[in-house]
Amino acid sequence: MWQPFPPPRELVDFIRNGSKFIIAGHKEPDADCIGSQLALASALRRLGKDVVLCSAGPFKRTEVQPYKALFLPELDDAARCGASVIVIDCSMEERTGTLAPSLRGLPTALIDHHASGTPYGTVRYLDSAAPSTTALVFALITSLGLSPTTEEAEFLFFGLAADTGFFRHVDDGGERVYALASELIHYGANPKKTFAQMNGGKTLNSRLLMANVLSRAKSYLGGRLIISTEELEETERFGLESRDSDMLYQLIQSIEGVEAIALIRQESPEKCSVGLRSRDTIDVSQVAACFGGGGHKNAAGFLIEAGIAGLLPRILAEFEKIMG
Repeated sequence: MWQPFPPPRELVDFIRNGSKFIIAGHKEPDADCIGSQLALASALRRLGKDVVLCSAGPFKRTEVQPYKALFLPELDDAARCGASVIVIDCSMEERTGTLAPSLRGLPTALIDHHASGTPYGTVRYLDSAAPSTTALVFALITSLGLSPTTEEAEFLFFGLAADTGFFRHVDDGGERVYALASELIHYGANPKKTFAQMNGGKTLNSRLLMANVLSRAKSYLGGRLIISTEELEETERFGLESRDSDMLYQLIQSIEGVEAIALIRQESPEKCSVGLRSRDTIDVSQVAACFGGGGHKNAAGFLIEAGIAGLLPRILAEFEKIMG
């Protein structure tokens, strides 16, 4: 059975004593964020709570786009009135994006499995050893005296599968992850359905964009680091919905000798987003932190005001420091 750090008593009391909750996630939500929000919202509604789901978006990933209509992009005074806030899958206020100002001043709890950032809020449930935030939400649901419904189990498995790369990233000693997966399947999660949800529905443009980015990949540090770029013209021509980052990282990581990846995207003339991935001992969150970002040891990123030409050598220099 999955045994994370148990939810703090303060969080259980925070929920039991409240009647209305705003459940917010981070900007550019992924499956773990969305799955956690939806599962917790469902459970709280079963407890008779009033729940408002919100996300600053954008919903870039094809697997989360079907849920966009369930989330408010902004909060008015009526939504805020009498509410407490639960922030999911991030522990830095700025990661909530444009929602941040409307969340301030309300009682706030955090649920997250990321190790980076400066946590805020009055109640915190943070466990960096957990494989996903959905794992923590599952523990919270059971601590509230509930068992997940089939739909909740599907949402929870969705996040778990996404953050483990559909279990590709589970290392030795990861039997607890499979124990959690087994429990969620017991409650009704369907791995085959989830795999199709995460990997199907891609467009031809997504594959053409991937081909362009792969063709631009360059090897550094004796083949241990690969850096590639997505140009602004491609961002504008193909659109955000054509990105398939997970598959792109997977393809590059399959190259012999690769230990780390940096993918630099020119989001606008002024800004770049950077995704970082690694395997085993390379901690890419250290690189992300140098540029004001964060994440996990093997998956991190940041957004920065810069152009590709000037940013690439700076990223390379930081990798040289940690990879030698």
